Formats: sequence, structure tokens, C-alpha cells
Amino acid sequence: MLSPFERMVAIRYLRARREEGLISVIALFSLIGIALGVATLIVVLAVMNGVRGELIKSIIGLEGHVSVYHNGQGIGGYDDLSKSLAQLPGVKSVMPKVEGQIMASYKGQATGAMVAGYRYDDLKQKNLLVKKIIAGGITGQGVVIGSRMAEKMGLQIGDELTLISPEGRATVAGLVPRVKAYPVTGIFSIGMFAYDNGLILMPFEEAQVYFKLKDNGADGASMLEVMGDDPDNAQQIAQQVGRVLGAGWRVYDWKSSNNGIFQAVIVQRNVMFLILMLIILVASFNIVSSLIMLVREKGRDVAILRTMGASRGSVMRIFFACGASVGVIGTVVGVALGLLIAFNTENIQLWLESMMGHKLFADELYFLSHLPSRVEFSEVLTVVAMALGLSFLATIYPARRAASLDPAEGLRYE
Repeated sequence: MLSPFERMVAIRYLRARREEGLISVIALFSLIGIALGVATLIVVLAVMNGVRGELIKSIIGLEGHVSVYHNGQGIGGYDDLSKSLAQLPGVKSVMPKVEGQIMASYKGQATGAMVAGYRYDDLKQKNLLVKKIIAGGITGQGVVIGSRMAEKMGLQIGDELTLISPEGRATVAGLVPRVKAYPVTGIFSIGMFAYDNGLILMPFEEAQVYFKLKDNGADGASMLEVMGDDPDNAQQIAQQVGRVLGAGWRVYDWKSSNNGIFQAVIVQRNVMFLILMLIILVASFNIVSSLIMLVREKGRDVAILRTMGASRGSVMRIFFACGASVGVIGTVVGVALGLLIAFNTENIQLWLESMMGHKLFADELYFLSHLPSRVEFSEVLTVVAMALGLSFLATIYPARRAASLDPAEGLRYE
């Protein structure tokens, strides 16, 4: 702790530095550098957390926690199997699903898409989807498409979308693709480009017929979606399901199925963290420079203080307080600025887009149509601790140098 005398001298030196040209400029840039580094780091971590959270919410809200596939053509007896798996600990529900890749066409425009066929009651359980319907609704008939697909192809409620499957039927003229038109009954907007642009929802039985899973007495599903009580326990549930089903089955939890996306987010987050920490490190070196210059400038003052009875420890604490104050003030300003931006990222994004006249983030490149943000205060505390730690470490050498000045030598400084 600083004594009143040490605090008074440190404050006088800080005030004097404002009039000492280069020293005050270096100190000011040190403070600004630390503030910007801390603020940017907080914002980047918050945005990365938000992106990861939105991806997880979208993925598990539409695809389930665990996916079960059979090595054969389809899953027969899916109702009995679903009831059996639903009895496992931690399993909330199991629903059959039909899925397949197709080409969607409307008025000469075509795009690739994934068809997902659900029972009407099962589709109604997907709260994320139900809340994101922006036109029409889920009626159990026709198809429900994403907003980006509707916008790109000019589709509206009631229009007929033609689906073309490459797995057609054999004829004397060769393999003919399956082609069928379905009315659009609803449009959703999840906010994730992959779904809004390439997902088509279809009634379960109609999807069975289209993909030939209900043909010649057959009645099958492409896969089973298992929903658990807690998404974080998906891996344990997948292991249980795998043990129950045995060989001939493939079981994936949502983390392993989307591992590439989450690994990319984690790598970006770690790289940005390291880069931004370098900004704080450079600012800390500026503290060293400004303090060394201050020590030389105040050499005569230090000598006088020593001859008046000030101890080496007292002198060291005075200059340590001068340097640490730059780090503390810069960190406090950075935290305030970072939290202000992090809690208002979407408003700032909308304001910038309105000023510039175009979208800042293309959905097809950044997965999401908006810039989410979620502040983890444990991470904020980590950033604060690292910024203050670097700032304090930067002041140790100049403060020790000031304390080691010989009074006789110090009185020679002009």
C-alpha cells in the first residue's frame, strides 16, 4: 500500500508528465493502446461466444441431439424402435425422419436443397422452427421453405415448387429423374444461411413416397432423431444408443456431426485472442519506455528524496504507482468501452448498414444473418487480469531502476 506521501508524489509526477512533451505522449498512447486492446478483445470474445451459441441453438433446434442411421437402405419398424430408445435414461423423445438431396426449381431457376420429412406433430415440437415462421404456417401439407430460398427464387405462399430427385425410375428410355411439384405453405427464417437457403420441410408420408421409402409394402425412415434432456449430454446418449442397437448402425451426436464448424470458430477465436493480446503487450512496452524516460527526467528529484530520508522501497512504489496507473486507467476504459459495444453489437451493425447502404456480413460467408454477442464475465475477468498483469510487470524494471539510483549521481542530472 502507498503511504500518503508516496501517493502525493506519484500524483504530482503524473500531473507533471502532461507537460513533458514526448513522455506524456508515449504514456497517452500506452493508455489508448491498452484500452483499445482490452475493448477489442472483450468484443471479439463476446461475438465468438454469440456465434457459437447461435450455431448450437440452430443446429440442435432443427437436427436433434443424436442422429441414428442404419447401414441399409432405410429404417423399418421405426415406431417400435423409437419407443424402445425413448426409454433410455436422459432421452426426451425420438422421432423418425426422411431426408434426401434434391434440386428445387421454379420458373426456370434451380438450386440444390435438402428435404427433411417430419410428421406434423413432431414438426410442431421444434419450437425454434415454429417461432421463426414469417409467412404462412405448418399445415401438414405442401412444403415449408427458408426465407433466402424464397427470396432468391421469387417464391410466395401458394406457389408450386418443383422438386427433382436424381434417384429416378428406370424406363426403356433410361433412368428418368423423379419430378413432382408441391405448394409452398410456409416460409421460415432461422437466421442461419445454410438452413434458410437450402432446407425444405415436407410431410413425413409424402417424403416417404417421394424417396421411395413407402413402396411395394415398405414403410421406412431415413434416420431417427433423438432429443435428450440436456444437449451437453449428447455424447453419453449416443454411446447408450450405440450399445443398444449394436452392429449395423451409425450413431452421431450433434457435436461430432458439426465438428468442422465449431473447430473453425474455436481456431478463429484463439487466433484473434493471441493477436489482440499483442496489442496490449506493445502498449505495455510503451509504459516501460515512458517510465524509463520519466526516471531520467526526475533523477534529481529522486536524489533529493533519497537525501531527505526516502527509502529505496518508497521510491520504487512511487514510480510503480505512476506506471500502474496507466495500465489501470487504460484497462477500466477498455472494459467500459468493450462492454458498451458488446451489449449493442446488433444495433451498431444495423446503424452501420444504414449508413453504408449495404450488409456488412454476407450470410453465405459468415453462417449467420446477424452479429450475435454473448458476454461471459469470467472471460472479461481473465482479460482484465492479463491486461493488469502485463501493465504491472512492465513497471517493475523502471521502478527498480529508479530505486537503485545513487543520490550523488542523481544530483548531476540536469
